[in-house]
Amino acid sequence: MGADATDQRTMRERMLAGDLYIADDPELAEASARALDLADAYNATTARQGPLRRRLLEQLLGAIGEGTELRPPLRVDYGSHLRIGARCFANFGLVALDVAPITIGDDVQIGPNVQLLTPTHPVEPGPRREKWEAAEPITIGDNVWLGGGAIVLPGVTIGANTVVGAGAVVTRDLPADVVAVGNPARVVRTLGPDDR
Repeated sequence: MGADATDQRTMRERMLAGDLYIADDPELAEASARALDLADAYNATTARQGPLRRRLLEQLLGAIGEGTELRPPLRVDYGSHLRIGARCFANFGLVALDVAPITIGDDVQIGPNVQLLTPTHPVEPGPRREKWEAAEPITIGDNVWLGGGAIVLPGVTIGANTVVGAGAVVTRDLPADVVAVGNPARVVRTLGPDDR
């Protein structure tokens, strides 16, 4: 059901704790509007505007490592809950719904149209109608490769060096050093030292 009436936390505090919250709370709506404005400015840049792109990403994201490139368009809910390591590359169309934290390690490769989705919604119709939702964090380890169109669902952790095939839907944690494909994603191969 909905929230406990005695809970005195702000909606932002509830959201970041993974508890039910209402997304159109004024504080959250303002933070989201700021992120959408910055993302729109970023998405309007050209490849020749590298320094401007970097400044916009530094304002938008919680952290971005050196040598990381994100090709526009980029879509986020808040931006400030998205942390990306060094030397990463995301191709066109990354959607990172960072209602809960999304943490991406170093040297991660992300194909086009990948979706990282932290929001969850109640199954019961009443709380959904009342606009309650929640979220679970996503963690992507170092040197992961997410193939084009992959979808990573709330609460998932993907271990270092893992490859997720194009179009896979990752519904649960994946260990390090594997290849996973399909819907739902399943491990089809373990990677050894020679594969790296």
